Amino acid sequence: MSRFTSSTPSGDGDGDGRPTSNDKLSVIAVGATVNGEIDSQGVVKVEGVVKGSVRAAGQVLVAAGGLIDGNVHSHEAIIGGEVRGGIFGDERVEIQTGAVVQGDIATKRLLVQEGGEVNGYLKMGEPKGAQARRALARGDGAAASKKSVEVPRRVDDLSKLLK
Repeated sequence: MSRFTSSTPSGDGDGDGRPTSNDKLSVIAVGATVNGEIDSQGVVKVEGVVKGSVRAAGQVLVAAGGLIDGNVHSHEAIIGGEVRGGIFGDERVEIQTGAVVQGDIATKRLLVQEGGEVNGYLKMGEPKGAQARRALARGDGAAASKKSVEVPRRVDDLSKLLK
């Protein structure tokens, strides 16, 4: 009798997004095609084809020969195959040798190995609003609130602001 789920709790062990023995692993095997979105609290490994977005609390792994035709949202994404869509990695995105990304990437840290290909825009750093949320969580409201400044529409408006 096969067992497809584990009774152990999900988690990434040391909090760095890397899989541990406690992470739940979902595999889309070679020759398999999934039409629709995938949402996982653990790790998703794509060796086949996914036509839709993939969301994972842990990692999304795309093996060489694997394809995701949709967006990827995860803590960490490691791409060895192909992604035709955006990649949004909360912490880290790795593009391995021979991998192809046809879309934008937003992450804190990026590694593109020699021979990896990215055709899209790159946005690195903190996700929008993340610094303010952390400041509010610390109780530092002054750091979280920023003074708004009106941006001048014309050059003569700019000269008035500089006086």
